[in-house]
Amino acid sequence: MRIALVHSFHHRDVPSGENVVVNAQEEALVAAGHEVVVVAQDNDVRSRRRTYPLEAAATVVTGFGPDPTAMLHRIRPDVVHVHNLFPNFGTRWLARWEGPLVATLHNFRPICPAGTLLRDGKRCTDCVHTPRAAVTHRCFQESRVATLPLAVSTRGGATRHPVVRRADRLITISERAAAEYCAVGVDPHRLVVVPNAVPDDELGPVRSAVAHETDPRWVFLGRLSAEKGLAELLARWPAGLQLDVIGSGGQEQELRAAHADRPEVRFLGAMSNVEVRARLASYTGLVVPSLWAEAGPPLTYVEALAAGVPVVAVEGNGAADDIARNGTGVVVGPIQQRSGSAPLRVPDEDLAVALKDVARDRPRLSPRARAVYEQHFSTDAWVRALTDVYREAARG
Repeated sequence: MRIALVHSFHHRDVPSGENVVVNAQEEALVAAGHEVVVVAQDNDVRSRRRTYPLEAAATVVTGFGPDPTAMLHRIRPDVVHVHNLFPNFGTRWLARWEGPLVATLHNFRPICPAGTLLRDGKRCTDCVHTPRAAVTHRCFQESRVATLPLAVSTRGGATRHPVVRRADRLITISERAAAEYCAVGVDPHRLVVVPNAVPDDELGPVRSAVAHETDPRWVFLGRLSAEKGLAELLARWPAGLQLDVIGSGGQEQELRAAHADRPEVRFLGAMSNVEVRARLASYTGLVVPSLWAEAGPPLTYVEALAAGVPVVAVEGNGAADDIARNGTGVVVGPIQQRSGSAPLRVPDEDLAVALKDVARDRPRLSPRARAVYEQHFSTDAWVRALTDVYREAARG
């Protein structure tokens, strides 16, 4: 098949699972014998212009903006797969495109301007009724001005969102995400659950089997932003237990300062995906404290499984859902949001017990994690599922 992937790439200096997914999907489909062309816009390039904030806002509000149809007509794909159009692609072209079109709903932005269904550490669906609430609460980038274009673009509800309305098939990456979209009126017959995958790392499980015994250390991977729950995790992290924090984001300086006196917590900054995967297998386990429901198991979780690394996750996020289903680690109850501007250091007994249990049971959990990866998250399984969706869209 000839497949066009349409994606607006997020800034490369901020961890983005969507960027990783698009690159991995291109690689996996090509390896399976398909012809793939990525039609892209790039935040790092477009944001160099002084007028970029106004251009991006106008594109989000009006739907007019960069249009991929000229390139798509040259490519003549069998199917177009849209990943992310925000904020650098217009949406008006969707109604004019006559070929089969599939879209992946990586987040909840058609429902929620923030994309997370989360506000102040708690579930929020106010914008299902009126997106003005997002402006009031500064839900995007903590700015009313930045939130306003998104609130305007979602004012008609998810079923009127241009991508949701046009796509022949809508891919969600978990049953939880599919249920959220069904609850706001999206036709369940158009929704297909296809979890994201990552390329295999055959040496990962070999390193994983021995390395943690000589380096008993846990790892957090991801963007350092409020919805990821790192502040709440660190406030309750057991004293003396080693934790590496890999990633960057808006909370980085605040968290570094707040935990500067804790030698067991190391902030290693942002790393490339290659660097992360090279060292992941050496950790005792991954911790996923995300506060938001997430559209599916995060890629960091899938990468851990590929390396044979078990996971401790907080109840209610995408990793926790999969752990409960497949037994790849331990789920702990919600870690309460911190109060005030400074983290409260109150050790969490449930968290400490979970970490101890996973460390003790790692020889059993590691092969289980790897088996779940091979069955559900390998690129072979991913390609089969994607091509089935493409064929359904073409028939439809």
